[in-house]
Amino acid sequence: MGHRIGFLGAGNMATALAHGFVKAGLADGADLAIYDIVAEKSAQLAAAAGAKPAGSVAETLKRAETIVLAVKPQNAAELLPEVAPGAEPRHLFISILAGTPTRAIETRIGGSPRVVRVMPNTPALVAEGASALARGRWATAADLDTALELFRSVGIAVAVQEEQLDAVTGLSGSGPAYFFYLMEALIEGGCAAGLDRETATALTIQTALGAGKLARSSADGPAALREKVTSKGGTTAAGLAALREGGFEGLVKRCVAAAVARSKELGKAAG
Repeated sequence: MGHRIGFLGAGNMATALAHGFVKAGLADGADLAIYDIVAEKSAQLAAAAGAKPAGSVAETLKRAETIVLAVKPQNAAELLPEVAPGAEPRHLFISILAGTPTRAIETRIGGSPRVVRVMPNTPALVAEGASALARGRWATAADLDTALELFRSVGIAVAVQEEQLDAVTGLSGSGPAYFFYLMEALIEGGCAAGLDRETATALTIQTALGAGKLARSSADGPAALREKVTSKGGTTAAGLAALREGGFEGLVKRCVAAAVARSKELGKAAG
């Protein structure tokens, strides 16, 4: 039997998850309840997923047992008091509210709600996401397993302690933007070296895709793979030397650390 899942919020991540759950056979479209404060968004996602839009938060809770909290974090203060009256012991709440601790969600819903917090990332839109999950005070091991199964339909999913989610946010949560920024720089480098933008863009994107697939399929780690394509005195060695001289590794570490620090700040504010 598939899961009866309700979505509170119908943005990009909810869209990716709904399609992923249905495609993986974890839920039937008819068993999804979609609610967004913007009725048009509810209708669009429901139509695309073969689901029925819900007319309210209360209706979503009535129709579903697993509830995905998928609104923007700043809207949680308005949403969770609406959730509270309809929350029942049968409900499992899966939160993708960035920076919002499980205790804040539990407190606002009231009672002893079962909450699993997830930090996904945007490649879930193409079923290549990286998600980390942590359970709250009253969520069970079975609840965590359910959430892991669902998020593995849109990529990889791993269990961590909640205090590690800030590190996850700084690494994989924000990580796609770092890779996009590197891709931008590579494209500009190719153009400066004489390539037209279309060619530089195509080569950069395919190189990024190929490197990622090679890293995933190889028994070697990234360092070993880098060494295999770096001939002494060759072109790759020259490029890597320039990166080292510019402090590339330290800069990336500071990038992640800054994102982690900001995640902690947002978590304290939300909590």
